[in-house]
Amino acid sequence: MIDAHTAPYGALLLRVVSGALFIAHALVKLLVFTLPGTAKYFGAIGFPGWLAYVAFALELVGGGLLIIGLCVRPVAALLGIELLVIASVHWPNGWVFTSKGGGWEYPVLWAAAMFALALIGSGARSIGPLKKKTPA
Repeated sequence: MIDAHTAPYGALLLRVVSGALFIAHALVKLLVFTLPGTAKYFGAIGFPGWLAYVAFALELVGGGLLIIGLCVRPVAALLGIELLVIASVHWPNGWVFTSKGGGWEYPVLWAAAMFALALIGSGARSIGPLKKKTPA
């Protein structure tokens, strides 16, 4: 049974924490590895280098949209798909993310959280979706 009183706050918590983590991951790509360095890494693992810029933008903008609660369902779904791609890169390394090269369990868990958020919606304290006013 879903508690209609507290569920919107659960979605808020999931939304804001996930958004902050996505922004942090985007900033690591920008400030630590640099975008050209991230693009080179993407190329080394078999992806086109330009996808690094797409991933950076998706994580930075998507994280911000999650935090403010705008377009939460499609953004969370896109981020979930990105995380499944990330999991596929880590699949050969085994289950545990502390394995050499990182395992797949962390991105799969995070992908599941994003798909759950896509199903739940934005929750409390969001600026979207805008609700239609019904005539009185």
